[in-house]
Amino acid sequence: MTELKILIVDDSTTMRKIIKNTLKRIGYRDVIEAENGSIALTRLELHPEINFIISDWNMPEMTGLQLVQNLKATEKWKHIPILMVTTRAVRDDIIKAMKSGVSNYVVKPFTADILKEKIDKIMGQ
Repeated sequence: MTELKILIVDDSTTMRKIIKNTLKRIGYRDVIEAENGSIALTRLELHPEINFIISDWNMPEMTGLQLVQNLKATEKWKHIPILMVTTRAVRDDIIKAMKSGVSNYVVKPFTADILKEKIDKIMGQ
């Protein structure tokens, strides 16, 4: 298993806790949190070893989609895989996210198995 340092970006404290606990259950313990896209960029500056991002779409200040577009336009971050975890299940939204550079997409609510399957698929395992 690739050693991942994961950044969870979600404005909901509860959802960050759910994702973090789910990640622990499937074997990922190195996790950092951010409340929105702006804070996520600060966390990336402070922790250049982050190599995987799980982000919500709907957040104040900077949305998940804006974060993805920002990361993909930045040389030092454009290689980081991003898993969008959101309540937005509309096909057009999924297509928009994928075109922006999201590696995969999970609709809330989700199970540990689904999260593991998506991470493994992104990481080529």
